Amino acid sequence: MNPLRKKRLIIILAILVGVGAAVGLALSALQQNINLFYTPTQIANGEAPQDTRIRAGGMVEKGSLQRSPDSLDVKFVVTDFNKSVTIAYRGILPDLFREGQGIVALGKINADGVVVADEVLAKHDEKYMPPEVTKALKDSGQSAPTPAKEG
Repeated sequence: MNPLRKKRLIIILAILVGVGAAVGLALSALQQNINLFYTPTQIANGEAPQDTRIRAGGMVEKGSLQRSPDSLDVKFVVTDFNKSVTIAYRGILPDLFREGQGIVALGKINADGVVVADEVLAKHDEKYMPPEVTKALKDSGQSAPTPAKEG
């Protein structure tokens, strides 16, 4: 083989190996930072992985909010109107958090099937609902309850 061709071939192979390594590292970093969304039905059916950070969302069931009297611990139940899942959270809930409204919680599922959240996101006005929650409710054959008019 001609020495010039051999040198070009080595350079091209080195570039391909470098690009492949860069793509592999980028995909690995992205995979570790992805938080997949799961509905309460998927979590209750065991489709969501344990000890992996996920997003869980749905409607907060009325009457399910339990606050600890001596700490910032809170438990509440989220439903997609098919199944429900308990979410445990330590911290201050968002100002717009209310029972009967859509939320998304970021956290991990423990061995008891409870989502231990480290972040809770609430809708920001009376008409907005997170897209994942809206889709999950539609898929379950339900629609989000319309908010009561104040007046």
